[in-house]
Amino acid sequence: MDTSILFSYVQSYGYVIIFLFLFFGIVGIPAPEESLLFFLGIVIARKQLLWEYCFIVSWGGVVIGMIVAYGIGRFLGAPFIKRYGKYVGMKEEKWERTRKLFHRYGKWVILFGYYVPGVRQISPYMAGVIRFPFRLFLLLASVGAAIWVIPIIVVGMLLGQHVQIPLIYFPMIGIVLFLLFLLGVWVGQQFRKKSLEN
Repeated sequence: MDTSILFSYVQSYGYVIIFLFLFFGIVGIPAPEESLLFFLGIVIARKQLLWEYCFIVSWGGVVIGMIVAYGIGRFLGAPFIKRYGKYVGMKEEKWERTRKLFHRYGKWVILFGYYVPGVRQISPYMAGVIRFPFRLFLLLASVGAAIWVIPIIVVGMLLGQHVQIPLIYFPMIGIVLFLLFLLGVWVGQQFRKKSLEN
């Protein structure tokens, strides 16, 4: 979607469009979530929307999207998702990549997977399919949503009116941060193995 159109939607429909875009973005229907969150920071800086409502509505849209996707995964199962997921961008290779990540780093994928487009859409379905404990899922999804939504909005608030940052870079930044996080996990595991051997 053209970012100028997205901006006009936010200005025209406010909190409703924020909630819907983030909800649908999480359940798998393509939506420019990072661009939207960054735009929210710009809109908040211009005092066109209230920051507290933007945070609450954004967080709520993400968390409710995660709960709905978890429910679909839990009650309809992997065959349904694999069969129909392609219609909302959940291709087989994305599913397999997320499955491998999830079985190895399940809790961390729920918590930090928001920063990786594709992973954030598939991880709640995967959690439901493998019957990940719902209360723990809800806690991790809620905390993860906050630590994804808030920093991007804040960056928009602080820099949006003063620094021209191409929005295409935000998903890339998220991917880099997530890869650095996985690298940190791997390095930590190597240190633990060495300490156990010694």
